[in-house]
Amino acid sequence: MTENITSVGGGSRPDAGVSALKGRTGAGAPAETRGKTIIADGVVAKIAGMAAREVPGIHSLGAGMARAFGAVRDRVPGTGGGAGVTRGVKVEVGERQAAVDLDVVVEYGVSIVDVAGDVRTNVIGAVERMTGLEVVEVNIAVDDVHLPDEEEEAEPDEGRVR
Repeated sequence: MTENITSVGGGSRPDAGVSALKGRTGAGAPAETRGKTIIADGVVAKIAGMAAREVPGIHSLGAGMARAFGAVRDRVPGTGGGAGVTRGVKVEVGERQAAVDLDVVVEYGVSIVDVAGDVRTNVIGAVERMTGLEVVEVNIAVDDVHLPDEEEEAEPDEGRVR
C-alpha cells in the first residue's frame, strides 16, 4: 500500500509544502490536507490493467500460463471475477511514485512499437489522473502475437442441454 499525503506549506524552506509528510490541521486548514489517503497496490494494478486493455491492438494481458490458469480460475464459481483485470500487471507503489510492468499479447499486423507507446501513454495518464502518483516507468513485455485464425477461449454461445 502507499500513502499519498497532500500538504500545503508555509515557512521559509524552499521545499516547504512540496513533500511534507503532514498537512496543516485545524479549522483553518483546507479539507484536502486534513488526513492522508492510502492507495493500495491492487488499485493501481487495476487502473493500469484497464488502461492497457483500452488500447487498440492489445489482444489480452498475461503470459501464456497466466492466461491459461486465469481462464480456468474465471470459470470456477466464487473465485472472484476481478482477478482477470490485474492478470499480466505488476506494480511497485511508493509514497509518491509508481512503476508498472505489463505482459501483453498484441494482435497480428499491428506495429508493436506504436501499440507499446500508446499503452504507455494511456497507462501513465490513467494512473496519474486517478491516483495523483507519478508513474516513473511502464515496462512492456510482448509475450505473444494473436493470429486471426487462432481459436478464442470463449464460452460456447448455447448450452449443451436444451
